[in-house]
Amino acid sequence: MYAITVPEPGGPEALVWTEVDDPHPGPGEVVVEVAATAVNRADIMQRQGHYPPPPDAPPYPGLECSGVVAELGAGVSGWAVGDEVCALLAGGGYAERVAVPVGQLMPVPAGVDLVTAGGLPEVACTVWSNVFMTAGLRAGESLLVHGGSSGIGTMAIQLAVRAGARVFCTAGTAEKLARCRELGAEVAINYRDEDFVERARAATDGRGVDVILDNMGAKYLPRNVAALAAGGRLVVIGLQGGRKGELDLGALLTKRASVTATSLRARPAAEKARIVAEVVANVWPGVADGSVRPVVDRVLRLSEAAAAHRLVEDGGHIGKVLLAVR
Repeated sequence: MYAITVPEPGGPEALVWTEVDDPHPGPGEVVVEVAATAVNRADIMQRQGHYPPPPDAPPYPGLECSGVVAELGAGVSGWAVGDEVCALLAGGGYAERVAVPVGQLMPVPAGVDLVTAGGLPEVACTVWSNVFMTAGLRAGESLLVHGGSSGIGTMAIQLAVRAGARVFCTAGTAEKLARCRELGAEVAINYRDEDFVERARAATDGRGVDVILDNMGAKYLPRNVAALAAGGRLVVIGLQGGRKGELDLGALLTKRASVTATSLRARPAAEKARIVAEVVANVWPGVADGSVRPVVDRVLRLSEAAAAHRLVEDGGHIGKVLLAVR
């Protein structure tokens, strides 16, 4: 088969379309013939040499895919060759075939085409596991999501609205803010010229927000804490703004608030399987009834992965950039 390899870390040109060995399913695995995958920040970091895959994962980028079951490993039940699926991966999605633990396999949601499904698993699992399973967002509460026009942001807005929460978000252009409002964000804040802490407090009568989903890390840490309400929960899922920041423990104590930092890729298979099962039970019905919809900026060919990485790094996209095998 062919896959996108990274012989040496570097810029987008480091991605090379190369012939490699076919995968074979181990016990409890299936091989998926890939229809599509998507560009995630983790793929860019891996290409740059900053985020190596877990030891048992394929060396190729790609944290999600959609496709058709091609082979079944020993002990696999409930799936058949020819089933259309999508999957959460630890790596290997940038390839024509990938072996997937059966617990990370999902049916394609009703009403979604096979290529579009390639950009759903990572955002759905990330948002559900962090906003709902970790932070426990409930109806009547408020969520602030940074990067509201990103793949994760667009999913977080829709799932929070569907759950009955008020949604606040940040983005960097008028077009992106408008798209976030279309998805249900009540307060859309331009981080380039507005203070999200002031806007959040003003819109909540000084109380602050209950949950913050943050992709920035250190750069936003003090302001995120300042924006939290009493009992608020900050979940950090990215470090685009740096790794080390100053945390005011006194402010956390006063607010009885919490800060959690999580990642999805390196979690044990059993944890991923539990998240995947919750996504199928709680997110897929919203996709099927149209209250939650995939937001796709564009679809390129997998062999054009370098161009796709440039698009995502430039930051002008809204939603997901997908890579179709054919």
